[in-house]
Amino acid sequence: QLQASGGGLVQPGGSLRLSCGASGGTFSSYVMGWFRQALGKDREFVAAIIWSGSGDRTYYADSVKGRFIISRDNTKNTLYLQMNSLKPEDSAVHYCAARRRTLDAITYYYMAKPYDYWGQGTELTVSS
Repeated sequence: QLQASGGGLVQPGGSLRLSCGASGGTFSSYVMGWFRQALGKDREFVAAIIWSGSGDRTYYADSVKGRFIISRDNTKNTLYLQMNSLKPEDSAVHYCAARRRTLDAITYYYMAKPYDYWGQGTELTVSS
């Protein structure tokens, strides 16, 4: 079960951190991702974090690369998304998602449909 939080209203150029608490399962064994969906648009990939055996690897959509940072704290079973230099086009409902770490999950981390577990979504609005 996933519970996302931290959304809100932010001015352009501002920062915000989303959190996603997880319960059940071994948190570190899951591929974790953030997706977002703006009104009238399809759900899109934002970022993913995958255990590689020697550490977590992170992946980002081009639109957020260099501005967003995905991380997780396995001791707290919590996933984070630090969002900096926010733009109006970042406005959307943001969802955290998880799926078991399989070869398919590692390869297709950017696809929303295969994820098994979803948080309820937290809304970000970037506006002055």
